[in-house]
This record gives sequence, structure tokens and C-alpha cells, in this order.
Amino acid sequence: MNAFDWLSHMGIPTIDKFDIVEVKFKGGRKEYFRNVDHLSLTTGDPVVVDVPNGHHIGYVSLQGELVRLQMQKRKIKDDDNILRIYRIATQKDIEKWEDAKNREVPTIYRTKQIIDELKLDMKLSDVEFQADNSKATFYYSADDRVDFRELIKLLASEFKIRVEMRQISLRQEAGRIGGIGICGRELCCSTWIHDFKSVSTSAARYQNLSLNPSKLSGQCGRLKCCLNYELDTYMAALENVPSVDKPLQTESGPAKLQKTDIFRKLMWFSYNNDNNWHSTTCERVREIQEMNEKGIIPFDLHNNKAKGIDDEVLKSTLELERLDKKFSTKKKKKRKNKNTTAQAESEQKAFKKPESSNIQKIEESQTKGENEKSKNRRNRNGRKNFDEKNKTNPQAKEENSNFVKRENQQQAKGDTENRPKNKGKKRFPPRNRGDQNKGE
Repeated sequence: MNAFDWLSHMGIPTIDKFDIVEVKFKGGRKEYFRNVDHLSLTTGDPVVVDVPNGHHIGYVSLQGELVRLQMQKRKIKDDDNILRIYRIATQKDIEKWEDAKNREVPTIYRTKQIIDELKLDMKLSDVEFQADNSKATFYYSADDRVDFRELIKLLASEFKIRVEMRQISLRQEAGRIGGIGICGRELCCSTWIHDFKSVSTSAARYQNLSLNPSKLSGQCGRLKCCLNYELDTYMAALENVPSVDKPLQTESGPAKLQKTDIFRKLMWFSYNNDNNWHSTTCERVREIQEMNEKGIIPFDLHNNKAKGIDDEVLKSTLELERLDKKFSTKKKKKRKNKNTTAQAESEQKAFKKPESSNIQKIEESQTKGENEKSKNRRNRNGRKNFDEKNKTNPQAKEENSNFVKRENQQQAKGDTENRPKNKGKKRFPPRNRGDQNKGE
């Protein structure tokens, strides 16, 4: 509840200085007293002030021309009803005041017991003793009127003091008790707010807040005071936003309003209550509303005719093709490791799926391999039979060997005649495919 004197450095003449001083008491309560004796006061000085039937001690919170402005704001008249300041509090006055304040805590507990015994529907929040220890003010809150005449008699007889009962609202109660709000800071009502204004649920509606009472209510159980802080900004922003009372008629279907961003001037609609939302500007919404009033139905929220959509589709497809070309990468062929065994290569070939264009080549190579294997088997069987026949006849062996040599010589001559001439290039014998599978 501290106030900053922003006029203190302006050098106002002391002759015209305003003689009323603002004094702060317990719980943020502030009252105004006249400095009749022209005491040299500074902010924070304890002063003894005149109160009905006694005196009390408070702290100077504000003085000068700002006090005049505060009194005009609170509509307090500068007349003879304003009491005076006696003096600056001495050490003896402060000690007596502290003794009176030490009685507050036990008095609260005992008063709550008496309220429970009398079964009164009221809640005691705070007690304030006067500095001269002659009066005690009990602050309470209640929903309805309470008959506390008997309570006053019991309290006066037990504490031997004059009793004053003062009813306060729940917001003032939260300000006197204090606490930390949902924002993580100390409550505004206990730090700087002293004039409480009414807060309605319409402030939450204008700000597009969920009407959840647990989120909108503060520590006092009432609507938060901070709902009024940004209300003027929202009201100014809502002036340029059109009001949509019924769905917008389009050829794509009725567009129903789902969300509004008043600061970005954007509105989201959905066709036929679909989950997909489409954003448009407030100006476009006004155009569609004017077209619907004239009986004209646009194609959708963005285009009046379907031609614009065809162009957008072509653009989108071109962009997709560019992206496909940009991010499509050819698979690099993996180099075969020379040290891998032939078995690993055969297993990899078995797991690889041949392409459609290479299926015929693979089948032809398989048939060729089978034919070569069958020929080799026949030659081996013929050689075995030939050797078995020639074991018994050594003469036949010589004749056969001579016959084989002649045939080989004739074949070699025919090969040399049919061979093309090598033009300085080496010719290597073809690799036998059967050797790879043997693992040699």
C-alpha cells in the first residue's frame, strides 16, 4: 500500500503546501489528518493522531499535493470533520502500542470460541487494538445480517474494553490476511488495491476465457480483480471484429465459427462441423456476410469461384513435384568386400529380390549351368566306362591314346584357322562359374 510522491522534486513553495497528511494503519487502512502544528514530517514517520474517545498511532504514507488529488478521488471533503495530528510518536508511545498489539492473537482465539458457543453465522478475520488500549475493533464477514448484541456484552465483560464490530467484504478480508495468488505474486488486494470494483462474468466472456469458476475465482472465493485490467484493451480490439450469429453459406457447405483471434484479426471456420478448421481474415468474413445478404453464395471462404481453386491445386502439385525431386536420392551400390566368403555371397543372392527386367537373364543363366553340369556328368561316365574297358587290353589303350592324340591335333589345327587375329591384346581363358561355388 506504499505510494510514491512523484511531485516531491518539483520545488513547490512551502507556503502553499497542502496541510492534510495521509496516515496508514493496520491492514492497509488509510485516513486523512490535518497537520495543524506544521510538523516537519517525512514518509514513514510514526505519528499520534486524534480518534474518537482516545488516540491512535499510524505511519505517514503521503503528503503534499498528491493528498489533495487522493481526497478528490475518494470524494472526501476538506472540512472540520478531519481530525488533527498531535505529535510524532515517542518511544514511550510505541512501547505502549506494542503492548496493546500483543493482546490481539489471544483475543482472536477466545472470540472464535465464544462465536462457536453462541452458534453465530459469522467469520472473524482480524482484531485491531487502539494504541491507548481503550478500544478494540473486530472485523468479521458474513453472508446475512447477524445479531451480535449478546456477543458484544460477553466480549466487553471478558476483555474489559470497548468493542466495535465492523463488517467487511470477502475481498477486504483476503487483503487483510494476505497470501500468494495463482500468478506467483502477492495478492493485489494486500499490496496496492484499496478501492474494490465489481467484477462480472462478462469480462471473462469478452476475453474468450473459459467460464470455469475454479479458475476465475481468487483466494477470496470471488472473481479475480485482474479480470478488469485488460478489459479495455479487449473491448477496443473487438470493435473491428464482425459478429457471426449464424453460419456463413458457401458452396462447400455452411461454415461455422470455431475460434476468433481478435489481435491478429483472424477467424477460424469449419465446413459441416468438420474437424478441419480454415482461417480467414475479418475483412473476408464481412465480404461473405454482405454476399449472403444479397443472395450470392461464394465457392468457399477464400474464393468466390472454382477457377481460383484449380490454380491453387496446380501450384500445390508443382510444389510437391519440386520437393520430390529435391529430396529423392539414388541408392548407392554397395561395394562387395573381397574378403567375404562365397557362402555369404550366395546367401545374399538368395535373399535379394530380382528385378522384373533381370528375371529372364537369371533363368537363362540357370538353364545354361544345368546343361553344362549334365554334359560334364555324361563325359565323366563315358570316361569311366572307357577306362574300365581298356584295363584288360593294354594294346587297345595305346591305340585309343593314339586315336585321341590325332583327334586333338586336328581340332587344334581347326581352331587356329578359325581364331581371329589378336591385335596386341592378351587373351585369358574364361572363368569357370562352377569354381566360385566351390569356394576356391
